[in-house]
Amino acid sequence: MKKLLLAIAIAGAVAACATTTSPTGRTQNVGGISQQQLDQMGQQAFAEYKSKLPRSTNRAQTAYVACVVNSLTRELPGANQAGWEFALFNDDSPNAFALPGGKIGVNTGIFKVARTQDQLAAVIAHEIGHVISRHHDERLTRQIGAQTGLGLVGALLGSQYGSGAQQTTQQVGGALVQGVFLLPNSRTQESEADVVGQRLMAQAGFDPQQAVTLWENMISASSGNPPEWLSTHPDPRSRISELRNRAGSLAGTYQQARSSGRKPTCG
Repeated sequence: MKKLLLAIAIAGAVAACATTTSPTGRTQNVGGISQQQLDQMGQQAFAEYKSKLPRSTNRAQTAYVACVVNSLTRELPGANQAGWEFALFNDDSPNAFALPGGKIGVNTGIFKVARTQDQLAAVIAHEIGHVISRHHDERLTRQIGAQTGLGLVGALLGSQYGSGAQQTTQQVGGALVQGVFLLPNSRTQESEADVVGQRLMAQAGFDPQQAVTLWENMISASSGNPPEWLSTHPDPRSRISELRNRAGSLAGTYQQARSSGRKPTCG
């Protein structure tokens, strides 16, 4: 009876979510919260970043990032083009991010590895790829489902074996869900953002081959990497191989963009 109740409860939680298809044709479970709520969360998080983190006062670098961002977002499908905002943070770590609601953050440290406009476009396009592929929605929906399932399992075990069993379930189960369920999904999302982002940069007239050079620079600048199965990112060398193969197939898209006048001159 308890197993049946658990199955019914989990099925009900999953049924509340929607199924959609990602830009690469992958089936996704989304809808844990509404798109409006997700956008609001992204906007609020971005506002908090801007209020707490130091902003760059380098006008030339800010204009440079703006040029790359605008060149990329112009190539997005109609509804996704408008409303993008970015901020350049004075932070030495080579990082960038994008959030639902059309928010992009770039650290000044990214210039250490993204040494050309095409390499910077590879970084930003990858982050935009996460947003337009609804990865934040998908991940949040999966986390909601995982936490719901763990709570139900813990409650059932607690009722039968006591509070100690319930606490152990939460601790061990949380690690299990993180290692087997959530992290592998994140690696899938990272690979998908590579696909979407590299295609976007080629459509905008940036050289997709430079995504390969970017990751070579990333490896050179980093000291050691965690095992692939414990990382939210694909293995860097596997990633470079895939990016290199894909760059060849995107050569026509890139040349067509250039022939059509999409020739960014950001810096």
